[in-house]
Amino acid sequence: MKRLYNILFLLAIVTVAFAQKISVQGPTHVSNGEQFYLRYVVNTTDVKDFRIGNVPDAFEVLMGPSTSTQQSFSIVNGHTTHTSSVTYTFVLMATKNGSFTIPSAHANVAGSPATSSALKITVSGTAPSGQQGMSGRQQQQQRQQQPQRVDRAGTRISSNDLFIRVTANKKHVHEQEPILLTYKVYTQVELTQLEGKMPDLNGFHTQEIPLPQQKTFHTERVNGKLYNCVTWSQYVMFPQMSGKLEIPALTFKGIVVQENPNVDPFEAFFNGGSGYIEVKKEIVAPKVEIQVDPLPTKPANFSGGVGHFSIQASLDKNTVKAGDPVSLRFVVSGKGNMKLLKEPVLSLPKDFEKYDAKVTDRTRLSAEGITGSMIYDILIVPRNKGEYTIPPIDFVYFDIASSSYKTLKTQPLTIKVEQGSGNREGVTDYSQRSDTDIHEFSKGLTDKENAEDTFFASPVYWVAHSIVITLFALLVWLFRKRARALADISGMREKKANKVAAKRLKKADKLMKQGKAGEFYDEVMRALWGFVADKFNMQVEELTRDNITEKLTSRNVDETVINDLIAALDDCEYARYAPGDPEGNMQRTYDKAFSILTKINK
Repeated sequence: MKRLYNILFLLAIVTVAFAQKISVQGPTHVSNGEQFYLRYVVNTTDVKDFRIGNVPDAFEVLMGPSTSTQQSFSIVNGHTTHTSSVTYTFVLMATKNGSFTIPSAHANVAGSPATSSALKITVSGTAPSGQQGMSGRQQQQQRQQQPQRVDRAGTRISSNDLFIRVTANKKHVHEQEPILLTYKVYTQVELTQLEGKMPDLNGFHTQEIPLPQQKTFHTERVNGKLYNCVTWSQYVMFPQMSGKLEIPALTFKGIVVQENPNVDPFEAFFNGGSGYIEVKKEIVAPKVEIQVDPLPTKPANFSGGVGHFSIQASLDKNTVKAGDPVSLRFVVSGKGNMKLLKEPVLSLPKDFEKYDAKVTDRTRLSAEGITGSMIYDILIVPRNKGEYTIPPIDFVYFDIASSSYKTLKTQPLTIKVEQGSGNREGVTDYSQRSDTDIHEFSKGLTDKENAEDTFFASPVYWVAHSIVITLFALLVWLFRKRARALADISGMREKKANKVAAKRLKKADKLMKQGKAGEFYDEVMRALWGFVADKFNMQVEELTRDNITEKLTSRNVDETVINDLIAALDDCEYARYAPGDPEGNMQRTYDKAFSILTKINK
């Protein structure tokens, strides 16, 4: 017998030792320059002091360890089985050819020392360029995102683990010259949320470039370490004044997930918890200083444009009758501060009327600034017969490439104005007259309307007026009646209490016949609690056994009925776990609830 105990004891030791073994996963052959994953898996989360063996010089550790935890639960015949494991992942790159051995990893697992097997890797050949040393599916995953590290709760998140870089494509510009400002996030930890936005700045006209809301991370190497990074936001800044302007440091608020080893996995699984906690982290993006030079002395006809532009002008028609409108279209295309341009100045011949321009914005915001076209449609109306020439339109802007003002001119536009419509015998050509001359009046016939043909004050008008007033009065009466009915909420609830309770008991009866005990007891409890709440105009969450007793007592309900109600509520809570005949328990509970509701209603 003693020998049997010894054998069982030894088997237990062997089983524990096997359960605590650290398994290693990695390739046995790689190419020089190829990156690969090295993983250590322990089949429990009770791991302390994990350390990898001395990695040979032939391998460069690019990242790690990143930690991930897996847990699973299974329930068989009322018995719950829980399994868990933790994986430590490293990213390595081979740097020389040969055969090398990565020594065993060590850790304290469940209070006992444990080791992994050594891993022998042969390095030969050279990885193809442009593939980052990984092949197949690993290359695609590596290009998309590196595994992020999940630290234990309480681990400090340093500026090397998570930071934001701010870059400006230009730091020495002229006024109105666009600057592209980019905020880029770099992380090695499990960053799940980040908030931060550019405030309104004095001295800058700022526009944000729309980026996808669904952020996609990629990998970048910074100081020999691999980071998951993403372009978080981009802004196009137009400085409105000269001097040294500062874009202040911005504080972003992020949330990083860390592992919480103190959470009971069984409790977390059934109570909706988890083995992780969220840690709030503030990340400060550094300030950026921009040197802004003033524009040279501005010409009198300066358009306000800074960038590189081209212009075009055209008429929608070159022959028109006097008095008819003509649309002159002036188009500015290029890139720069397009939205800050001034409306073009026209020098029109005399006797032309000009209206405000209709502006069409066909620009888009991009990393190069604002590009596209601004279209100005200006309506002009010639009043007299003749041939006219619209002088060229000047457009003066500051060219960034040459740091000087440039003047663009359109071609002159010719328009022929013919005799206008009307009953005049002739049209005088006033194109050669001075503005001080008095023009002739237009002559012609006018139409007269009969005052008796108007709709106002007619019989049809009074009939329609009466119908509208009658309908309005009827709607006001109906709305008031509906409002009074809805205002009596307590009365409506009390009237519906019986119907609602009966409906719930009917559903409970169906559940009882289907053998669904849990759902049956829940529905009976809803019927009891809901009936009392509706009868006394209370919220269900406000009800307790004490205030139910007070309410029923104030309504002269017999004490026996009150006690039966409280007992029925208790039965519903405990009956589902009661041994014996489930159908019999459900039938007794149903009969008792039906009897109690009937007595209370009387």
